[in-house]
Amino acid sequence: MSDADADVDSGTDEPSVPDDLEPVRESLIAWYEADHRSYPWRETDDAYEILVSEVMSQQTQLDRVVDAWEDFLERWPTTAELAAADRADVVGFWTDHSLGYNNRAKYLHEAAGQVEAEYDGEFPETPEELQELMGVGPYTANAVASFAFNSGNAVVDTNVKRVLYRAFDVPDDDSAFEERANELMPAGRSRVWNNAIMELGGVACRQTPRCDEVGCPWREWCSAYATGDFTAPDVPTQPSFEGSRRQFRGRVIGTLREYDELELDALGHRIRVDYVPEGEYGRAWLEGLLSDLADDGLVEVEKRNGETLARLTR
Repeated sequence: MSDADADVDSGTDEPSVPDDLEPVRESLIAWYEADHRSYPWRETDDAYEILVSEVMSQQTQLDRVVDAWEDFLERWPTTAELAAADRADVVGFWTDHSLGYNNRAKYLHEAAGQVEAEYDGEFPETPEELQELMGVGPYTANAVASFAFNSGNAVVDTNVKRVLYRAFDVPDDDSAFEERANELMPAGRSRVWNNAIMELGGVACRQTPRCDEVGCPWREWCSAYATGDFTAPDVPTQPSFEGSRRQFRGRVIGTLREYDELELDALGHRIRVDYVPEGEYGRAWLEGLLSDLADDGLVEVEKRNGETLARLTR
């Protein structure tokens, strides 16, 4: 049994990130590069253009940002021109395009002035330096460093947290998310990696997942895909893991990975110590669990010579 299977089987809170990360990394990057949503800021490495997109995208749907981003850059194509603009005009633009809190427009205007006055028109390149700009917090600074200079850490937004929580059982803790996200990210590839994992969360691992529909590249490693529990920090929680159907679905999957097939009672005794064929947690309960897993395409159930046999879907 693999480490990931053991984590699913035991119900521990230890994250089940695979030991061999290369297949995990390469599968995600290949999936992203083969097909992804097209946004104009993904086609540039200009730090100013990326900063504008990041500030506009805060609590605003990306599809709504595209027109505003293009209009803004047409009007103020450089930090020099934005810095020279009347702040009231910048705030007015923000309001006209329904981009949310007007202080973001003020901060962006002031940040452009800092770039011109303090950095001779050249953007700083590291997350630490970028945070010196007005209104640029850790997340935005890291995003700009990643997408403009390929020098950032792993970006951890709501989508990324959802992916890590579901796929690798990372606990709902900001430091744990950051640690695992940076462990997964290949060195020197923050631009493509952060785009790819955010795309995974935005397209495949949404609040209502679309794993098979969009060909999620992490299905073979994903704890949620194996157990059928797609709870996440931003998705309503289910009952506690211990004793839950999620736990026993995971145990069924983990146990069947060790055997070609198992007879119903043999499987039952292996997944819970209180299994009694005619009891509350007996054959009827296990058949219901297997039926759910079969509906999800994860196991096959067969009647043979009066016995019920279960195996993983081949």
